[in-house]
Amino acid sequence: MHPLNRKLLRDLLRLRGQVFAVALVVASGVALLVMSLSTLTSLQATTDAYYERYSFAEVFAGVRRAPMRLTDRIARIPGVQTVETRISALTTVEIASMSEPVMAHLLSVPDDREPLLNRFALLTGRSPLADRDDEAVLHAPFAQAHGLVPGDSIRVLLNGTQRKVRVVGIALSPEFVYAIAPGGLMPDDRRYGIVWMGRETLAAAYDMQGAFNDVTLSLLRDVDPKPVITDLDDLLEDHGGSGAIARADQISNWFLMNEFDQLRTMATILPGIFLSVAAFLTNAILARIITVERREIALMKAFGYTDLQVGWHYTMLALAMTAVGVLLGWGAGAALGRYNTEIYTQFFRFPFLFYRPSGTEFALSAIVAFGAGLLGAIGAVRQVLRLVPAQAMRPPAPERFREVALPHAVVEALDSPTRIILRHIIRNPLRAGVTVVGVALSVAVLVMAMQWNDAIYLLVRNHFQQSQHQDMVVGFRGTRADSARHALLSLPGVLAVEPMRLVAADITNGRTRHRGGLTALPEDSRLQLIHDVRGWKVPVPTGGVVLGRLLAEKLDVKPGDTVEVEILERDHRRFELTVAGIHETWIAMPAYVSLAQLNRLLGDPPSFEYASLLVDAADEGPLYDALRALPGLATVTVKHNAIQTMFETIGETILIFSGFFVLFSSALAYGVVYNAARVALSERGRELATLRVLGFTRAEVSYILIGETALLVMIALPLGCLAGYGLVAIIVQAFETELFRLPFVIPPTAFGKAVLVIIIASAVSAAVVRRRLDRLDLISVLKTRE
Repeated sequence: MHPLNRKLLRDLLRLRGQVFAVALVVASGVALLVMSLSTLTSLQATTDAYYERYSFAEVFAGVRRAPMRLTDRIARIPGVQTVETRISALTTVEIASMSEPVMAHLLSVPDDREPLLNRFALLTGRSPLADRDDEAVLHAPFAQAHGLVPGDSIRVLLNGTQRKVRVVGIALSPEFVYAIAPGGLMPDDRRYGIVWMGRETLAAAYDMQGAFNDVTLSLLRDVDPKPVITDLDDLLEDHGGSGAIARADQISNWFLMNEFDQLRTMATILPGIFLSVAAFLTNAILARIITVERREIALMKAFGYTDLQVGWHYTMLALAMTAVGVLLGWGAGAALGRYNTEIYTQFFRFPFLFYRPSGTEFALSAIVAFGAGLLGAIGAVRQVLRLVPAQAMRPPAPERFREVALPHAVVEALDSPTRIILRHIIRNPLRAGVTVVGVALSVAVLVMAMQWNDAIYLLVRNHFQQSQHQDMVVGFRGTRADSARHALLSLPGVLAVEPMRLVAADITNGRTRHRGGLTALPEDSRLQLIHDVRGWKVPVPTGGVVLGRLLAEKLDVKPGDTVEVEILERDHRRFELTVAGIHETWIAMPAYVSLAQLNRLLGDPPSFEYASLLVDAADEGPLYDALRALPGLATVTVKHNAIQTMFETIGETILIFSGFFVLFSSALAYGVVYNAARVALSERGRELATLRVLGFTRAEVSYILIGETALLVMIALPLGCLAGYGLVAIIVQAFETELFRLPFVIPPTAFGKAVLVIIIASAVSAAVVRRRLDRLDLISVLKTRE
């Protein structure tokens, strides 16, 4: 083995504590990068395979009622490859284990073949038979939430008629990876499910013989869906088309793609923090080693080793420390990536999982990590190249310290060990700064992780408690006359009823179009409010429209401007509305108008489709029974159930990710503090041993070494809280989507928890160094030549 390689191995063994500290920081950054990218790669591969294997459509459209002969005209639209028509309906089902009505989305499947598009993946059982009108396949999460298996029965409300339906299969579908009820924010598998039944059964129940009310398309390769959507909307307009959407806007796929974007954001921002600190640590360790080994460097050069060979030797030391971290990070990242992918797979309910990291994430993480290691080594290795052998054989000239003028009152108030600590920090500002920055970044990452739970709580409280004062919302198939409010008010336990309409619409300003909808509320609305998250209620406009801030920015409008609206129902009415106000919201991109105004613009008498109900909790049971028998009822959403589901769904995910970042940040703090204390011990071992000989106690000497690190940690903590504030602002901005925005809120408890974790991690690393200090051999240290 080459002599320099033997020296390299001995150095790594001798410096194993510091090597481990640097490797721990590198491993945290690498693991975070590998975890995020491998999860993203695997989920993307699983999603692509799932979509392709089960023929997920690329364009979706709803229509009131269209004849089957229209299918041929749709198929002739340029770029269309496959057309699949079907019958779709929202209804309620009765399940023995549930007292409240359960929502279901009914979808037809062909009686004589498999669907061409959006095929379901049967997990158990079979498809409905053509000659049976009482068979159904259930979405697997819904069936499992109720313990239903093939052979069990449920009661389905088919256009006002209760029918007992037998479960013959359990399946998953690429169309419902993320199954959300209309108006919902999170999947609730107990209260909303997908039910597939034979086409003839649903056609007979909903008067759809020879007709359809839902159509999906696949396109030829590389075809832009926008012109296809325009042509499809034109064909369906006379039949009550509600506006076609591309796969990118389909709700399940849209949620999934947003998760992928957030993973990319995490992989972009956070690993850089850890690897930047690793570069500083590497530089500090190498600089100290080179200072101590001046004579060895001179001897190597005297024996014929070139500057390049000696410089590369110390560069290899930096790369070896980085390599240890990369290997540890690869192992941890692969394990955490698989675990993370399995969590997402269970959440999104894929029928299979491809955990197949491409290798790119490992290569990329290694390149970034070694780049950080080289960057840290460059400054230190320059010292090697500048050393002349004859000059290097002599001990280095003592450092020039300028006098530190501490205030006389401070000097008098402090004891000797404390004055030593302060002078050493002031005389080595760069090294102290590296420690402070490293610990501060640890705090910042923890603050970011700790505030998520509070941000979600505030979001839920604002959306469900401050904006919505009702207890439940019921929806009907089609509009109901305003007089129907009295029927709802007569139901058991109903204390107040407030009508509402939701209509799909294109909102346009110039060349910018947003496909969304209008929410119509009574002008004296009290149950459903237009609530600004900054703390005030926005009145329902008597004329015009109130837009959410993000929608107003997308359309580039301000109060007083005009937007064009096209209703994507019936005869596609078009009209202009003045922007009456803009409010800040964290959920969706809403547009509010008055109910009276919308009915007038659509040419309808006073009517509504949804109703907010204020309910006496004591009468919920009788009310649920009455709702099941209510004609035309399509949806029932109970507010406290929606809140509970959202907290359960998000809470588990937040807890897991917070755990990851507590672990990574603790490793970062440990590595920074341990390295700072070890470098100080290496530099000042002779000084500390001298103090011991002069009569300083072991506790006083430990205080000088550990007290310096502790003081730097104390300085870093408030700076870390400030950096955490900035990091949260960056993350909130990066995670902003059209569906939701995280509130920018950091409660004091987030700062407190982050500080506590970092203090514990720092105390552990300081204790390890203190143990080494206690075992210091005074005689051998004092004999050592600097």
